[in-house]
Amino acid sequence: MTAKEEKDSQRPPSDSVMAKEEFIRVGTTLYKLVNQPRLNGGYVKKRIVWNNETLRQDYGRDYLATVPKYDGFCTVPEHARYQPVIGKFLNLYEPIDHRPEEGDFTHIQSLVRHIFGEQYELGMDYLQLLYLHPVQKLPILLLVSEERNTGKSTFLNFLKALFQNNVTFNTNEDFRTQFNSDWAGKLLILVDEVLLNRREDSERLKNLSTTLSYKMEAKGKDRDEIAFFAKFVLCSNNEYLPVIIDAGETRYWVRKIDRLQSDDTDFLQKLKAEIPAFLHFLQRRNLSTEKESRMWFAPSLLHTEALRKIIRSNRNRLEIEIHELILDIMESVGTDTFSFCPNDILVLLVNTQVKAEKHQVRKVLQECWKLTPAPNGLTYTTYQLNYNRECRYEPIRRVGRYYTITREQLESL
Repeated sequence: MTAKEEKDSQRPPSDSVMAKEEFIRVGTTLYKLVNQPRLNGGYVKKRIVWNNETLRQDYGRDYLATVPKYDGFCTVPEHARYQPVIGKFLNLYEPIDHRPEEGDFTHIQSLVRHIFGEQYELGMDYLQLLYLHPVQKLPILLLVSEERNTGKSTFLNFLKALFQNNVTFNTNEDFRTQFNSDWAGKLLILVDEVLLNRREDSERLKNLSTTLSYKMEAKGKDRDEIAFFAKFVLCSNNEYLPVIIDAGETRYWVRKIDRLQSDDTDFLQKLKAEIPAFLHFLQRRNLSTEKESRMWFAPSLLHTEALRKIIRSNRNRLEIEIHELILDIMESVGTDTFSFCPNDILVLLVNTQVKAEKHQVRKVLQECWKLTPAPNGLTYTTYQLNYNRECRYEPIRRVGRYYTITREQLESL
């Protein structure tokens, strides 16, 4: 290398080159802001840890003093009034670059109507809350269908296009790993083929959906507690057991999705083009519901047949047999209520080939069905088998701390 070439290599880049590159310092760490190309076109902004000495070599010793400095990171979600810097902290939550403007959004309306069906207004409320109240806790949205070409994946891709870098796609394994720094600060966590049929998986998912803070952990770094506001949208081809949902659970909103009547290969692009008009609409729309629970919606509004199907599929054999036995008694004797003690059930189960113990029956009644026994030993009427009677059951008076269940309660389980 000649003396002239060596001198030129040490010279700071021209203004045009410097304008293309951007650096920041957060705490004591230097970052370079880069635009990483995406597979499908466009770019995503990334922060890369940089070296002070490298910066000095590239730009000269005085350049570091001009780099913007922040005390640390924060994560404050906001869309309509986004702030990139709050105090002396850099906001990790990403802005969305859509500019709301009045217009037509018929394709988005058709997608929302297809996904939410008779709950269309609730679906619109859900999307509006995501946009205008991103910290509000919302139910775990689970879309199920055994059919193909239902639009489930299209809906996930629409959410990604709507909220951009604040949405991430996870796999089932991502919920089981200890490292979560890539999704802990997101607005939406999407899973296209969910299968979390282990009890610990479902418990973790439920806890995440309601927790206010969470320990973020990355490889080689200390755990850091952050505010957690992510919402979950899951899709599955398994209508019976995609996740474990117990009776009485109020954190899930399960929708059975029908097959699309037509297949438009450009549908997603049409949805993206309508996003500015859709956001303009959401800014002016009145919510159809008021906050009635920690997850906004009243649990009764979210009860669907698809949810009941999953709950029924999660029952063990003993619970199913007790359920069918009591329904059979009600049908046979023509009553809508049934009173009994655990010992009465054990005697009636003898002919079902189900082996059970008293504590197992009590667990079904109290933990699964949330029934409470009478406070004291009282007289009650129950039924026992009698094959000499046409209905096969006869009434009998007994004394004990009995349980009572109604037909309506049974059918809601």
